[in-house]
Amino acid sequence: MAPRMMFDQELAELNSELVKMSGMVEKAIADSFEALNKKDFVLAKRVINGDRTVDEMERKIESRCLSLMLRQQPVARDLRHISTALKVVTDLERIGDHAADIAELTIRMSDNRSFVGVKHLPAMVDNVKAMLRDAIHAFIERDTQAAEQIELRDDIIDAYFDKVKNEVVELLKSDSSQSDMAVDLLMIAKYLERIGDHAVNVCEWTEFSDTGTLNSVPIL
Repeated sequence: MAPRMMFDQELAELNSELVKMSGMVEKAIADSFEALNKKDFVLAKRVINGDRTVDEMERKIESRCLSLMLRQQPVARDLRHISTALKVVTDLERIGDHAADIAELTIRMSDNRSFVGVKHLPAMVDNVKAMLRDAIHAFIERDTQAAEQIELRDDIIDAYFDKVKNEVVELLKSDSSQSDMAVDLLMIAKYLERIGDHAVNVCEWTEFSDTGTLNSVPIL
């Protein structure tokens, strides 16, 4: 097989692994929220244990990226794509951590009756998952225009966070005995907001991969 064809094949495999890892963390987000909604502590523990698999996937992709850079000596644009893939997997790993954080809070919460009063949390979850999925797709396709549009959706996530925060405040006003639950719910919303920030990072890396210019400093 010609060197370029071999490189293209390995690059396609790298992209496939990024999609797989993205799917893993997206499912972790969905499962952690389902565990919260159904008070399913077994599922919550599964999310926490599954974070190790996400970490293993991160190391696998990092190894492939380094191998591609060392053995194939890619040209500038391909080199940027591979080097930014190393950054993207870090963001995906952090997203997996946040999903596990939500699962840990679910286990800690002894009663989730207060969840009923926080009506905007499900929509926040759906928007975060869609934003992450679209951001990874834009990165794989090297679609800078799509990445720029996806970044704007972070404002929607922030708006949902504000709505959830207001709902939590109202919850406390109506029943001050639910203060611990309110704090936990607010933390869950904060983790979701951070996931949205990491999706923005992926979009920033997409733009850098295409242009070689980074417009802002990605969140850690």
